[in-house]
Amino acid sequence: MPTVFLVRHGRSTANKEGVLAGRIAGVQLDDVGQAQAAQVGARSSGIALGAIVTSPLERTKQTAAAIVTAVGRTPRATVDRSFIECDYGSWSGQPLKKLSKQALWSTIQDRPSVVTFPDGENMSAMAARANSAVRAWDQRMLEDHDGKAWVAVTHGDIIKAIVADALGLHLDGFQRINVDPGSISVVTFHAGRPFVVAVNTIDGDLSRYAPTPGQSKKRTGTSSKPTVGGSTGV
Repeated sequence: MPTVFLVRHGRSTANKEGVLAGRIAGVQLDDVGQAQAAQVGARSSGIALGAIVTSPLERTKQTAAAIVTAVGRTPRATVDRSFIECDYGSWSGQPLKKLSKQALWSTIQDRPSVVTFPDGENMSAMAARANSAVRAWDQRMLEDHDGKAWVAVTHGDIIKAIVADALGLHLDGFQRINVDPGSISVVTFHAGRPFVVAVNTIDGDLSRYAPTPGQSKKRTGTSSKPTVGGSTGV
């Protein structure tokens, strides 16, 4: 069964400055972010990846490049605009301290599903495009890459939306999920439902989460039934 490693880009210059970057150009990894990206690459180096997919923004492409270097993959990462950051409209580039005083801020925290950013994107639409894309890539891995693991390098709100959906949460619950810069979350898609294997991990070899090489492309297992007594851990 395909497994996706959801990578949030390393710390950016905007993260360091407390700015909501959104899709503005010129936001790149700072020194800490570059080190985080290198660590993500090292953590991924033992996995036979079917694909490395990235948002088109600079900070995600830089993080994806570190993974490509570590795993020695050719061709390089594939850009998929479906994984781009939410369009925060006129909020983009603004200090978070200033934005947190806006009336809309509390709604974003409590009921993000109803929020449309001024001159920007609706958060439910953001979640829909991200979850549609992750399932499309998962199906591609299943059909064309023998169910191999793959990486999506993207943004915090995108990852939170995907993880929330995999957990069966309404989007209004996604603010309960924490996704740090340079972190990796892991979701495995089975026939009946997805399983959230790990969230917001910042260290450790990822190979333990990868599908067994050469396993059947058919989606099998206990995906549609709970494991009696909990997971066996094997």
